[in-house]
Amino acid sequence: MTVAGARSRRTTVGRHPERARYDQGTLEAILDEALICHLGVIVDGNPHVIPTMYARQGNAVYVHGAVANQALGALRAGGQVCLVVTLLDGLVMARSAFNHSMNYRSVVVVGQAREVTDPEEKMGAMAALLEHVARGRWEDTRHPSQAEFDATVILALSLDEASAKVRSGGPVDAPEDHELGHWAGVIPLALRAQEPVDAGDLKESIPAPAYARGYRRV
Repeated sequence: MTVAGARSRRTTVGRHPERARYDQGTLEAILDEALICHLGVIVDGNPHVIPTMYARQGNAVYVHGAVANQALGALRAGGQVCLVVTLLDGLVMARSAFNHSMNYRSVVVVGQAREVTDPEEKMGAMAALLEHVARGRWEDTRHPSQAEFDATVILALSLDEASAKVRSGGPVDAPEDHELGHWAGVIPLALRAQEPVDAGDLKESIPAPAYARGYRRV
């Protein structure tokens, strides 16, 4: 078994290996900032890629879904999964079309997911999923009923096989292109929250909490 951040045959970066990161700190920082992951799984012999929310706790990433979810059902049966998270930081504009790129931070995790059946761990994972989206939200909601708890599947995927890939900086043009009359540089991108919008049936006496008014990803 590998340890978190260690290279394996399936997670060693081949293309642009200088962008690879295998340390746990980088893996965790990317996973903790992003909001959406994509799960790649084989269902009935066909590839499926599913976008979903997730949360990291320690050396595991938790995902959830309905009991009837086909993709999660395949994983509960022991299927392998590839989990991918990407943060887009900028558009890299080079003088040549060929050298355009993007600045990004990404994580790939592969392995066999474990269904969470222990009630305490399962409820903790449910809390982590909400806290990952907005810190403080779990204590500001009604917690799952027994029926909701039973209707939800929680899977845990270890970070034992994982790697990150990071691209930063400006364009890399060929020296002969430096004198061309085309602008080159980076257009930075960042996720920005707007003002919270009250639900249409919200009681007027309930103000938006601080975590909604000042929402940001860190």
